[in-house]
Amino acid sequence: MFAAARISDHKWVRVPATLIVELFRAVPLLILMFFFYYGSLQFKLGLTPFWAVVLGLMLYNGSVLAEIFRAGIAAVPKGQREASYALGLRKNQVVRLVLLPQAISAMLPAIVSQLVVLLKDTALGFIITYPELLYVGKQMGGRLNYGFPYIPTYIVIAIIYIGLCSLLSLLARYLEGRSRRRRKVTGAPPPLPTTETGETTI
Repeated sequence: MFAAARISDHKWVRVPATLIVELFRAVPLLILMFFFYYGSLQFKLGLTPFWAVVLGLMLYNGSVLAEIFRAGIAAVPKGQREASYALGLRKNQVVRLVLLPQAISAMLPAIVSQLVVLLKDTALGFIITYPELLYVGKQMGGRLNYGFPYIPTYIVIAIIYIGLCSLLSLLARYLEGRSRRRRKVTGAPPPLPTTETGETTI
């Protein structure tokens, strides 16, 4: 939504969206979680630690992804946009049918990278007492009966995060390969041969 607003022709839509995206990209994620968690406690808003984590992750990563989408669409050659308008397409059709499909392959590595960051940032919920993986691992590592097994517990947690991030990378490679195969099947015909003087032959 914010990526679409940032490329809008209407200034009253584009400017507020730009300010919001730049604001939440600049604020550290942990501060956003503190804001929602302690703000809810102070003003009795009733937000649980879960929602403090979710809202912080949503605003921060949503702003970063909005900028990735905008940059990906802007990276498509200008001629594609001009040719689409020349065919009589409206702007939303140009973005949806022409620009976005071409931008997906360019955006995919950055999107997956940000999703990996998002997955690892869920561990910050530990600081505001949300019982996520790291929080549970600390409780398990603090058991006196097992001799405070912090190191083995954190090694297992690290392996879980590595496995999840690896799955995301494999998914990204699969989607990228599928996108390339689709472009080969539906690709444009080869250019017409030209003479030495640069004229097109028929």
